[in-house]
Order: sequence, then C-alpha cells, then structure tokens
Amino acid sequence: MLNKSMNKMASKDAKRVPRIALEKRSVTLAQLHTNSNGLSTEEAEAVREKTGANEIASSNKDSKLKFLAEAFLTPFTLVLLILATMSLFTNYILVPDDQKDLSTVIIMVVMVLVSGITSFVQNVRTSNAVQSLLKMVSVTTNVRRDGKDQEIPTKDVVVGDIINISAGDMVPADMKLLSSTDLFCSSSSLNGESTPVEKNANFVPTPDKMDNYLDYPNILFEGTTIVSGSGRGVVFATGSHTMFGKMAAEIANTQMKETAFDTGIKDISKLLLTMTAIIAPLVFIINGLTKGNWSDALIFAIATAVGLTPEMLPVIVTTNLVRGSVEMGKHQTIVKKMNSIQNFGSADILCTDKTGTLTQGQVILEKHYNLEMRETDRVLKMAYLNSYYQTGMKDLIDRAVIDVADDELDTSEIQRDYHKIDEIPFDFQRRRMSVVVANSDKKHGEHLLVTKGAAEEMLAVSSRVEINGETLPLTEERKKQIFKDIEDLNDDGMRVIVLAYKVDPSPVGEFTVNDENDLIVIGFLTFLDPPKESAKHALDSLHRDGITVKILTGDNEAVTRNVALKVGLNIDMVFSEKDLVGKSDEELADMVEKCDIFVKLSPEWKTKIIATLQKNGHTVGYMGDGINDAPAMKQADVSISVDSAVDVAKESADIILLQKDLGVLEHAVRIGRKTLTNTMKYIKITLSSNFGNILSIMVASIFLPFLPMLPLQLLILDLLYGTSCLALPFDKVSEDYLQVPREWSTKNMPKFMFYFGPASSIFDVITFAVLFFLVCPALTGGSYASLDAGGKMLFMTIFHTGWFVESLWTQEMVIHALRDERLPFIQQRASLPVMVATFGAAIFGTFLPFSSVANAMKFGPLNGEFLWIVAALLLCYLVLTTIVKHFYMKKEKFLI
Repeated sequence: MLNKSMNKMASKDAKRVPRIALEKRSVTLAQLHTNSNGLSTEEAEAVREKTGANEIASSNKDSKLKFLAEAFLTPFTLVLLILATMSLFTNYILVPDDQKDLSTVIIMVVMVLVSGITSFVQNVRTSNAVQSLLKMVSVTTNVRRDGKDQEIPTKDVVVGDIINISAGDMVPADMKLLSSTDLFCSSSSLNGESTPVEKNANFVPTPDKMDNYLDYPNILFEGTTIVSGSGRGVVFATGSHTMFGKMAAEIANTQMKETAFDTGIKDISKLLLTMTAIIAPLVFIINGLTKGNWSDALIFAIATAVGLTPEMLPVIVTTNLVRGSVEMGKHQTIVKKMNSIQNFGSADILCTDKTGTLTQGQVILEKHYNLEMRETDRVLKMAYLNSYYQTGMKDLIDRAVIDVADDELDTSEIQRDYHKIDEIPFDFQRRRMSVVVANSDKKHGEHLLVTKGAAEEMLAVSSRVEINGETLPLTEERKKQIFKDIEDLNDDGMRVIVLAYKVDPSPVGEFTVNDENDLIVIGFLTFLDPPKESAKHALDSLHRDGITVKILTGDNEAVTRNVALKVGLNIDMVFSEKDLVGKSDEELADMVEKCDIFVKLSPEWKTKIIATLQKNGHTVGYMGDGINDAPAMKQADVSISVDSAVDVAKESADIILLQKDLGVLEHAVRIGRKTLTNTMKYIKITLSSNFGNILSIMVASIFLPFLPMLPLQLLILDLLYGTSCLALPFDKVSEDYLQVPREWSTKNMPKFMFYFGPASSIFDVITFAVLFFLVCPALTGGSYASLDAGGKMLFMTIFHTGWFVESLWTQEMVIHALRDERLPFIQQRASLPVMVATFGAAIFGTFLPFSSVANAMKFGPLNGEFLWIVAALLLCYLVLTTIVKHFYMKKEKFLI
C-alpha cells in the first residue's frame, strides 16, 4: 500500500534512510550528535527547540487562528458583511451630509461580532476541554535520558534519543536499531500486512531490498507495533520529518472516522443546498416582478437563503460534544475522538472480549497437572521457563505462572541453570508460542524447546506423552483421554493450557515454527478468572437499553460458556472460527445475527464479524485492550479501550475507559444518546421552523405589495433564534430516548419539515391578514392603497414589526412544542437554560420595536393590543402543533 509511495519519494529525508540503514551504528550516533547512553535533558530541550514536538503536523489540527477564521467566515456573517458594505454606500458614502446614517452599518457589524465571538469562544472552550480530558490518558515512551531509562510523553521524543521498545509498544518515531532480542513487529498500520516480521539490529538491507523501506531489518518506522521481543534504537526523525509517520497517524490515530452522524450532516447539507437553489431564485424573481425593485429583491433573497441555513449548527454540535465528553469524564470515560460520541448514541451492538470485562481480569494458576492429573514441580518448572523467558506481551497467564513459581520453586536457581537461546512468538493461526533455552548445568548445554498453547493446536504437533517418567507414543486413546480431562476442567470453569517440550530441536539461530513438531506433552496448566460480580447487572442494563453484547474471544468454548452462563448471557448457540470459515456472505450474515458468543477467533475473524454486523445495518462498538484487538477496533464504528491497555490499542481507540467495566460503559452510552438527541433537536426543529418561514415568505411575496420583512430584520430574527438555540445542548432528554439506540437518519427529515413547517406558516398567513387588514390600517388611518407615500412607509414598518414579533415568538415556542411528543409546558418542560434562553430572546425581540434602536432597524410603532393577538395566535399554534404531532407519531417511533 505504502511501498508505491515510498518508491516515489525523492526528498532529502527519503534519501537519508538508506544511508542510515547501511552505515555503522557508531557513525549514525555521531551524525546525530548522541551516544549509546542517550541525551541529557538540556540537550533534548535544545533539539526540541529546533525541530518542535514529536507530533504530526496536520491540517486538521485546531488552532485559535483557525477557530477565528471558522467563526467569522460563515454564510451568516458573510451576508451581513455584504449587506453592511452595501448599506455603507447607500446610507453614508453616496448620500448628502445631512442624510448620512451609520446606524444600520453599526448594527450589522455588531451582529457579526456577536455571532463570530460566540462561535469562537465556544470552539476554544471545546478545544481546551478536550485537551484537558486527554491529559488524563497519555502514551509514553521509554527513553534513555540523563544516563537512566525513564518514561516520558511520546511527544517529547527528539532526534538523538535512545529508545527502549518491547512488546505492545507503538514505535514513536523513525529509528535505527542498535540492539534487538527476538524482535517481531507488525507494520499493518503502514502497509496492511498483519503477519509479524522479525527485525534485527545486526542485519542490513540487501541490495535487492533497498527500494522497500519497510523491509529494512534494522530500521523501524513510526506507527510500527512491537508484537514480541525487545530492542533499543536511536531516533533519526520525529514528527512531520518521519518518513511514514504522517501516513501512519492518519490511518491509526488522527483520521476521524466518518460516523453515521457525519453522513447525515452531509445529507442535510445537500438537502439545504437543493432547497436554497430553488427557493432563493424564486423569492428574488417574485419580489423583483411584483415590487419592481430588483436590488432590494436580491438582498432579500440572499437574506432568505441565509434564513434557511441552520448557521448555529457547528457551534451547537461542538457544544453538545464537549458537554458529552465532560459528562463522560465524570463517569471514568475519556473521549479521544469527539465525533465518536454520536455513535455511542446509535450503537446497538457491543462486541467485547470476556477477560477483564466479564471476568475480574485476575487470572490465577489453579493447578499444574501432569497427565496423571497430579501436580508436579516439573510441570511448573517447564511452564516457568516458557513464561519467564518469552519476550512478547506477558499477559495474565504468564504473570500467574511466574507468581506461583516464585512461591513454590527456587526460580533464581532455574534462571542460573537455564539461559534463553531463542523464541517463536505466539500468533493466532498456531495459537501457541515456544521458548528455546540451554541447560548450562547438568546437561552441558542441552537445548530445550518448551511450548504452551491451546489443546487442539498443541496435540496436532505432538507425537508423544510423558507418563510416570516415561516417554510414550501419543495414541488416539491417550489423545481422547487428554481431551476428556480438559473438558472436565473446562466444565468447572477452568481455562486449560497444554504444555509440551522437545530436546535439542535444531541448531542455534535457526529456530522456526517448523521446529514445533514431534513434541512431548507433559501436562496441563489450569487457570481461573472468575466473573465480575457487577457483570450480570451491567449486561442486564445494557440489554434494557437496547444493546446486544456479543463476546468475541480467542478462548475455547467450554470456558466461555461457563463464564457466559454465570453472567446471564444466552449460551444456546456458540460458533468458533472453524464454524465460520467457508460460509457464504448470506450464511455469515445470518450466523452473526443469531449468535452472541464466538470463540477461538483470530484478530482477522473478529474484524470480519464486526464488518458483517455493519453490513447488516448495525452500529457496532468494540472494546479491546490488546495488540490483537487493534484491527477490530479500527473496523468498529466506535472503538473502546482502557487506560491500562497496550499503546496500539489506546492509539486506535475513540473512547478510553479509566476503569474496565461494562457498567462504566453503560453511562457513556446514555450520555451519547443524550448528546445525539439534543443535536437532532436543533437540526429538526430549526429546519422545520425555517422551512415554515420560507413558505410564509413565498406567500407574502406573491400577495403583498411590499417586502414582508426587511433583510436586516430577517437576519436579526435569525440571529436571536439561533442564539437562543445555544441552550439546547443543556436541555433535558426524555427517558424514552435514552432506553433505545438512536439511529441517525435523514430519511424522515423532509417528512418532519412538511408536517410541522406548514403549521407555523398557517399562523404567519393569519398574522399577515390581521396586520394588513386590521392592525396597520387602524394605526395609519387607512388601507395601504389609500395612503400617500409617507403613510405607506409607516404601514410597511408596522407590518414588518408585527410579523417580526409574531415570527420570533412562534420560532421560540416551536422549540418547546417539538422537543418532546408530549403536551408542552404541561406534560413536558424544557430545562431551565432552555426556558431562560427562549423566553429571554422572545422578550428581548419584542422590546426592540419600543427601544432606541427601533428607527435604525426600521421598526414601526405597535400597540399593546397586538401583543394580545400574538398571545392568542401562539396558544392556537401550540394546540395545532400538538394535533399534528398526534398524527405524525402514528407512523413514527420518535418525534426527534
């Protein structure tokens, strides 16, 4: 995938890599002004001042300058600035001195500042809140500084640093190996290849491999994952100067997944563009033809187009996300990638391993049996050699073996008698791992290969057994007895690992998986990892909230069934990887729907199950913490890890839990649903409200002899409504909306608009009639046609003012009417911030015609009686909306 890009690279940095790979280590250290003991803190600081932090420069990186540009370069502010410029010419520059008036320009500029500053402040607060939360979770690197090994934040790594790497680490920068021990790495995030390859500090690339940078045996690139072994290297490039760091970061870390919500926003944008492309020209043509003033018609059409746009959407989305992330932070959940919160609201399936999630994650070595089912020191000693000397991730099983051996054996003597020669790392195809040691005491250098792994895979490469001190053939009868003993242990909830060995397997330095044959089975290791007491309650809660939990584990069926039964999962159907292999897409789609427990899975099949569930229309979350979980985490709609996970899992995660518990996750899911619902409130309510206003404008433009509202007034109306909507992220959400997954879809958006938009238009048209035939004639002394020019101007200003007030109250009340399907103010009430914001904006807008800025905004005089008319219309509007909701809900599950 990246090799093609590599071959095209001709930069100075690209040419440097082959040179570093071929030159002696001492030369590389000298060129980088460092030594094998690393840099001092002062030297590292000096390098960092020149090269910057070890971070990938990205166009996606937020900065205050970018926030400032985004805040002011919006359709709303741009239109205001255009109108302000036009007003500056028509009301100030091109008029006589006695007619100059800057009030309109000043008002528009103030509106731009209010809108822009509000958006800017909110975005900065969002960014600061996210960074504050992310500080609770950090990825560190082991660096040799000041003559000692220490953990430092990865971003503080500089060129010349000496880095220590081991299994589970993600390489933090481009580096050349100085030393290595059985170092196996995966570059899947760079080239898509999942098979680990060995790296060796003592080898250099051969001439035929010089073009393939990833194949250099002594070079590690940023984004590479250490599968097993250990090594030490010197950094020669950091941040944006790494050869593949930027590409790796885009794949594994900084690239934001496109969620269903993101897709929905794009669909809405397309819908709005289509409507704007149709409506704005119509408004322009209608008003130009009927009013004869094409310049005014153009300005009004532009203002109408802006009125159709939910311009506060970016601010409200970010406010919702930061509020959701802060709330999750209070519940031990850190949001790494903000847009993933939306997927929490729509996730209906959670896939997870059982260890540490359903179980306590405290694996105990219960027994170390020989094949006669008796505990012996010989079996424990063999197990210790394998677990102690392997350099992959020492998982819970290895730690349990080492702990018991430390208590029951003289492990210092074992370490003195045996030294490690080589190892064959674990992989999910073989499902076993081997260590080769040499006996330096009694056997005079005898080599011993010790292997542990899953029963079927171990017996497949074994030909003999050790019973009563004798080595005997592994007959079918003995094999059946071994499987029966293991099954009995599994039924008791024990996880069983088979242990085998082989003497003098191969010459030193040539050990491969091919040496794992003709093994001698010596015994069993039985482990117990009891279920968490909280697991059953958490699973019940998730099920109640409409989330299906599916177990995807590498463990065997019997142990998984035992745990699943204790925590209340359905164990009627269990599939292993063997059951899935070879099935058609249709068969696989059916199997993943029916079954909730999958066992003996490789990382590739975990990923395939998730992909199949997604094809079936599900939004899938995946919870993992190991190297083998990274592919599944990248595939899932939302990936979850824990703070104690390996680096690659934390890098791949969207969400990080500070506590590995499904109960914690349940809180996060409900917060995600609340975040999604409050965002959808703004979008659906605003679109229907604006659609209603556009319908009203179309009707008024056809029948009125003047513009129904001035462009400036229309924009002020839009600004007041949008500002009041900033309180929606702080609104309450009905419990009904929190108990089921909320699939984000724009399919019913037009239906929602066509149901509720015309409802407000009906009362706008009634308002037009009341104003045109009753209120305005009463206040001006006659009908519009009978008045002189001055009277007509007064008639228009009163009409504009009356519709402004009625429209503002209608828009604010529609929030309360449509935020919940129940009767507003009686059966359901908004939160206090929403109450204050909506009523505050409506009252403020009503006060404007009576204030000192009335003349500047071209408002006319209204009488108090009209406000009573508005109140009556509002009451009728709420009743009509409630009736429309009744019919709408007959075919829809949710209003919002």
